[in-house]
Amino acid sequence: MSATARPQDEARDLLSDLVATPSVSGDEDAVAERLVEFFESHGREAYRDDVGNVRAPGDDGVLLTSHMDTVPGDIEVREADGELWGRGACDAKGPLASMAVAAAATGASYVGVVGEETTSLGARHLVETREAPDAVINGEPSGWDAVTLGYRGFVKGAFAAETPSAHTSRPGPNALEYAMDWWHDVESAFETEGESAVFEQVTTKPVGMDGGVTDDGLAFESAVDAQFRVPPSWTIDEVAETAEGCLPTYVGEEASVGVEWTDSIPPVMASPRNAVAAALRAGVRAEGGETTHLRKTGTSDMNIYHGAWDCPMATYGPGDSSLDHAPDERIDLDEYDRGVAVLTAAAERLTA
Repeated sequence: MSATARPQDEARDLLSDLVATPSVSGDEDAVAERLVEFFESHGREAYRDDVGNVRAPGDDGVLLTSHMDTVPGDIEVREADGELWGRGACDAKGPLASMAVAAAATGASYVGVVGEETTSLGARHLVETREAPDAVINGEPSGWDAVTLGYRGFVKGAFAAETPSAHTSRPGPNALEYAMDWWHDVESAFETEGESAVFEQVTTKPVGMDGGVTDDGLAFESAVDAQFRVPPSWTIDEVAETAEGCLPTYVGEEASVGVEWTDSIPPVMASPRNAVAAALRAGVRAEGGETTHLRKTGTSDMNIYHGAWDCPMATYGPGDSSLDHAPDERIDLDEYDRGVAVLTAAAERLTA
């Protein structure tokens, strides 16, 4: 930073550079290089680890971390009416940049992770290769005056069925009917009565279906790829057992049905009284705001950290999360400035 540049100018320059640099999942190198350059300009060590995360070690008790990758989408990078437009402006380069500025100012440790939008590769590698910190602030857009404490988890399953081939005029179910019956029973098993909040529900969603006669003509087969969003009131095992309990029981001897569980991330609900939430609330108050606590229906890397590390944590970051992945994704620059101030104040409090 030049002698005449203001800290706010530097923070906005970093944000603008990151948003202008494409970083779809799996192609985060250029953004990572910019972050390494930023920390080195502040006299901080910064390097890429084995999976491509950017690590800037500092006060190892406090970790600020957000993700470098974005979903696909070409949005013209421009500034208009006090907002910066571009893919990733909200999710999550606003939090990513503001955390880098706060970490450089306070000495907190920083990690920019890869692959959050796909497999959470970076977060999974991080928990495997470092000790638990004393506190974690995970970066996702919450709004400058809100703190996210809860996320649903998820479990992914692959249903498969096979039955001997037969003329379609013959009675008896084939593999396609087994798949349809299973999914109908799954939806019924998780159906909620009343008007409970989405965060409190198990959401069932088929994300892929296939089936028909096999290439050799000797069998029918079917496959359903399914995702289940899991609230904190359920465990991953309970959801899996309930879905398995919906498998057809009237299967003939020559037929087969089953479901294989391929991936899972547990839900998280942090206490609003934990030290990280308290530090963020103090930062919001210092900027003249009143904090709102959020519970989100999706999943984030905070789920990974909470499942591995027994320490206080919360998710925070400037930006309107309703614009995540949207064709009009953008971030208000005044909100971004306030987010930098809140994170800096929170990190100072936690490192002290």
